[in-house]
Amino acid sequence: MKPVPNPIFGPNRFKLGLFNANCDGGFAISKAPERWRANWDDIVKISLWADEAGIEFILPVAKWRGLGGEADNLGCSFETLTHSAAIGALTKRIAMFVTIHVPVMTPAYTAKALTTIDHATRGRAGLNIVCGWNQEEFDVHGVTIDAERRYDQGLEWFRILAKLLKGGEPFDWDGEFYKLRGLTTNPLPLQKPMPPVMSAGFSHQGRDFAAQASDLLFTSVSSLDRAPMIVKSVNDYAARYGRVIPVYTSSHIVCRPTRQEAEDFYYYFAEEMADRESLDHMRRQKAATMGKDTPKEERMDLNPQAHTRLRGKIYPGTFPGSYTFVGSPDDIVDEMVQLEAAGLRGAAITFLDYVADMPYFLQEVLPRMERAGLREKLLAQV
Repeated sequence: MKPVPNPIFGPNRFKLGLFNANCDGGFAISKAPERWRANWDDIVKISLWADEAGIEFILPVAKWRGLGGEADNLGCSFETLTHSAAIGALTKRIAMFVTIHVPVMTPAYTAKALTTIDHATRGRAGLNIVCGWNQEEFDVHGVTIDAERRYDQGLEWFRILAKLLKGGEPFDWDGEFYKLRGLTTNPLPLQKPMPPVMSAGFSHQGRDFAAQASDLLFTSVSSLDRAPMIVKSVNDYAARYGRVIPVYTSSHIVCRPTRQEAEDFYYYFAEEMADRESLDHMRRQKAATMGKDTPKEERMDLNPQAHTRLRGKIYPGTFPGSYTFVGSPDDIVDEMVQLEAAGLRGAAITFLDYVADMPYFLQEVLPRMERAGLREKLLAQV
């Protein structure tokens, strides 16, 4: 089988991914009736839109329980391996990432599942490694995580996976976290040496992990003025291992014909309709599991009011640490140009309602990104 090019390595200067659409509520902690409902037919619809528009990747989130509160954001979600296999069979060019929780998924199972998706999509699979932070999530599986050692375990897990995917004779593994026998997998992935790997992290340990294991890193960029410092920090970690890692951010997009319309709608769903009970629950979870090396900046991200956007306030109904684009199509692209100039190489994007909001974004923002030099005009489909 001849693989197709994985667009995550394509030429666009600022890449885009569809983020968290497999989960109810998406990236908004809001009680607004317009919020996203994780309906399978709608997930398929927006995935096909993204594929046809040339969006580079789809990134689902692995969740095992919701955030509580009135809306119970993320409470309804589709599992990421089966999600990406199914959507991958329906699409033609977009990269399909799977999100794996290291404490509950073995390297051998992941190698087999990831390779299956890589073959099913003709070489468009990708892996998002999550080492774990939310103990409540892992209580569902009867697993206890060590906040101080999670990245050490994750790095050993990754090294086992990478060795498996290279092929060769069966091998044993005697490490600190894993004692495994007769490791082998067949077939091997179409992408060599393995599908692209991403991870997310802001802590020193998270960045050091990414510097060794990841092909790209997602991190919190909640304000434009902090972006160059964040990118430099990631580059410094990667340089220790002779590597260069593109830096991406997660983002929420509120785009309307005028900035005022966008600001008004953002205020409505993220301030007036914010699910504060859910937000408080998430803050308590995050604070309880932060490692000792967590930078001051990430601790500040627990309080979205500690930051301001380029043009205005951040309201509670936005996930802490995400970059929030609010404005007209020209406003959105102007900020993307500045983020790219600061060293960011892409964003995983979310909407309050993907079906309602994506068409306007695709029709008005993507052409402006092309004219701004951030993206190339989409060529013929594969």
